Amino acid sequence: MKQVPLKNVRLAEGYLSPYYRLVRDVMIPYQWEAMNDRVEGAVKSHCIDNIRIAAGQREGEFYGFLFQDSDVAKWLEALAYCVQNGDAAEFEAIADGVIQTIKSAQQPDGYFNTYIQLTAPERKLTNLYEAHELYCLGHLAEAAAAYTQATGKRELLDIVLRFIDLIDSRFGSGEGKLRGYPGHQEIELALARLYEVTNDGKLLRLGKYFLDERGREPHFFTQEWEKRGGLSEWTQRSEKLPADYTYNQAHLPVREQDKVVGHAVRAMYMYAAMAEIGRLSGDESLLDACRVLFEDLRRQTYVTGGIGSTNHGEAFTFAYDLPNETNYSETCASIGLVFFMHAMLKTEVDAACADLMENALYNTVLAGVSTDGQSYFYVNPMETVPEANERNPARTHAKSRRQKWNACACCPPNISRLLASIGKYLYSVDGDTVYVHLYAASDVTADLKGGPFAFGVRTGYPLDGAVMLTAGSDVTDNATLAFRVPGWCGDASFKLNGKNADVSVRKGYAYITHKFVKGDVLELSFDMRPRVVYANPGLRAAAGKACIRRGPLVYCLEERDNIPNLHSLSLDASAEIREKPGSVGGMDCVVLTAGGFAEESADDSVYTHIPKKRAARELVFVPYHLWGNGGDLGEMIVWVRER
Repeated sequence: MKQVPLKNVRLAEGYLSPYYRLVRDVMIPYQWEAMNDRVEGAVKSHCIDNIRIAAGQREGEFYGFLFQDSDVAKWLEALAYCVQNGDAAEFEAIADGVIQTIKSAQQPDGYFNTYIQLTAPERKLTNLYEAHELYCLGHLAEAAAAYTQATGKRELLDIVLRFIDLIDSRFGSGEGKLRGYPGHQEIELALARLYEVTNDGKLLRLGKYFLDERGREPHFFTQEWEKRGGLSEWTQRSEKLPADYTYNQAHLPVREQDKVVGHAVRAMYMYAAMAEIGRLSGDESLLDACRVLFEDLRRQTYVTGGIGSTNHGEAFTFAYDLPNETNYSETCASIGLVFFMHAMLKTEVDAACADLMENALYNTVLAGVSTDGQSYFYVNPMETVPEANERNPARTHAKSRRQKWNACACCPPNISRLLASIGKYLYSVDGDTVYVHLYAASDVTADLKGGPFAFGVRTGYPLDGAVMLTAGSDVTDNATLAFRVPGWCGDASFKLNGKNADVSVRKGYAYITHKFVKGDVLELSFDMRPRVVYANPGLRAAAGKACIRRGPLVYCLEERDNIPNLHSLSLDASAEIREKPGSVGGMDCVVLTAGGFAEESADDSVYTHIPKKRAARELVFVPYHLWGNGGDLGEMIVWVRER
């Protein structure tokens, strides 16, 4: 199974195209300014200056988190995707300048990491558990792969390959090598990506080694800690190691892991790498482990596609433990979830994976950026009360308003690189079959076994459920189009040239085989009527509550459309849910209204024996990913009581 390359997919006017333009026209230039500390009111980044200082181009000291270099790498990757689409040409020269600066900062042995080079060169590659050197290299490697494909220029790729040669000479199972692996996964996924660009088997072997070695006894992190006398990179003091290594998924060999645990971003990057390397190397044991982990992951995922339910370690807890007021749901974690599901879809087509990919994309990922592209959520709460989020220490990690930038700014450029490359998540090909995983207006050329097949997709999805596919070329023999039937869809229909199509459904995909000729039209219709969602009884935070979904979009209540103290509202279980066109933050959407109730106390006593008054009230719901774009700070909830 292969994805249709990004260069073969062009977005047309639809729901996702404004987000692509937002990346191209606003987010890339805005993030460049932020990384250069030129955004008024934003926290300091300094990451571009860190590279300049390491290159000897200016005086100064390192500033920021020890993984600050990764922000630049993700920005370069996002830019590369836009350049590949024929856009953002004015930033290519800026990118080339950054790459030249990185080249100047790179050490003779290939090493590059501004934190280590500027603060503690003697600690180079001595603390893989904490120092994030391989994590930063991984992001730079993904940028290099994208930039080479977009421009044909190899300079960044050569920088990365020199660094990887150094890593390959130091780590491995061979005699005289350290049997180590990174504390924060990312290099594994990047090596798989580089392998597909260079076809260099050494890269795939190194990525597989890092996975195979993880969690092996005697434990590398313990051995490494002993060698450095327990020195912590974060505190610069001698610290105890944790009792186990679940935080970074190193508690067991990866094939023995059957529960989703630890830091959510690390987990997703590792699982995605397991799926990619398992597929590329033919290692079914890695893929089997992914399938087991996927089943547990589904029980630890919010209805919005958010993952990582606790702020303690930005981590998973256990099945159905999904609190609303204190959840974490980092934007990067849901981006990683998209990566994992996309990797799984390359191994076997299952609509459950595509449904989860879509859910994370349309809800949590899009919620991570404002509609003007200039503010971002790191944490994506399921409910927010501004005063509680500001004054309750258990809730201060969640913000009621998107931030201009973050001190830990991993999310903004991560959103950019995903949305800039969204075309590569839509379609894949296997022989003479084209799989349609996500529905977006686009023009596509798929390389089938029998030759190229061009087609165009036009749709307003997810605002409406109508999808029209028009063949732009003939096929030499029968070809098959396989369309995902979304799990939320109660009814779907398929017509070929105006007549009901002959369809077979397997694992949630509807297969239509036909000898297509130019001008053939396939029409799909998905039932988009709003539906009430109920949680498993084990999900305590949603007991007695409901939320509303329309198509792939989860809805929420905002104070500005309703009343203060949203928790006093309840949904009438028998109410009709009505639709009306609307706009939030300049983005067209469908607004939902339904009958409900507002409760009022007889007085301002905290407790009383007097029953509460209940008045009928219309409730107004907006798409979750658009909440917080109205200007005024206010409350928001996803799950509402039902009566």
